[in-house]
Parts: sequence; C-alpha cells; structure tokens
Amino acid sequence: MWIRSVTPTPFQESASQEGFRLLSEYTLRVIGRVESPLTDRATAPLQADEGAPGAWLVFDERYASALEGLSPGTDVLLLTWLDRADRDTLTVHPRGDITRPRAGVFTTRSPDRPNPIGLHEVRILAIAGTRVQVGNLEALDATPILDVKPLLTPER
Repeated sequence: MWIRSVTPTPFQESASQEGFRLLSEYTLRVIGRVESPLTDRATAPLQADEGAPGAWLVFDERYASALEGLSPGTDVLLLTWLDRADRDTLTVHPRGDITRPRAGVFTTRSPDRPNPIGLHEVRILAIAGTRVQVGNLEALDATPILDVKPLLTPER
C-alpha cells in the first residue's frame, strides 16, 4: 500500500537553488501493520504509559531482511500513519480537555494534524519471523507502519 500526498505546497526545495520547484508529491510505503487489542479510538490510551497494551508489529515479507539486527530488549522508535486522524484539524484542546485553551496541533501530541505521523517509543519483547512483539503501544489495530528506527543512546 502507498500513501500519497498530491497537494502542492509553496516551499522552496533549497535556498541555494535558483528559483524554486513546488513540492507536489511524496510517496510513503506502508511496511506493515499493527496488531493490537485497541480498536476504538475514543477508549484507547492517549500515551503509552497510560495503560497501553502490548502489540505485534506485522511486517510485509519483502521487508524481512530490514529486521536483521533487531533483538528483544531493544528500544526503538516506531513511526506509524494515523489513518483515522482528521487531517484538517489545526487546533485542539490539549488532551481533549475542553477546560484547557485551544492550542495549535504542532504544540500537542494530537493524532489529528495535517500529516498524521505517529511517533512511538517501544521496547521489543520478542521476534518471530516478520512479527515483532512490543510493549505499551497506544496505536490502534491495523494502523499502518511506516518505519522503525533505533533509539539513540550515548553508547550508539
């Protein structure tokens, strides 16, 4: 599955280039899906440390070799596409609390935003082929996976 954006944006590609070119299309490859008991956004935890369950990351077979070197106990950053988000939302009440003043989505962790990319710090618990079990993931079942990156530490 591919995720495409075809709305032109008027940003310069590089300040050192003569003129500029409209950045009109980006293509992301979905590399897998989340398997989680969480299915309802309204009742899902907002953050991993708020009771999020463990989940499985199920990668497409063609990305099996990209998993080489991952091991249980490793902390990674998981990037997902929050496919049920509202991409037109620009301001929210932080944490959905209407007693708090509205804020721009770029100052919050709201899933509703122009480009709903989820960023999750998770620990790998087990690996079975192209299935990676992680702890405490607040992503909903069937959420598309975009990438996995090692969490950088002073040793890395």
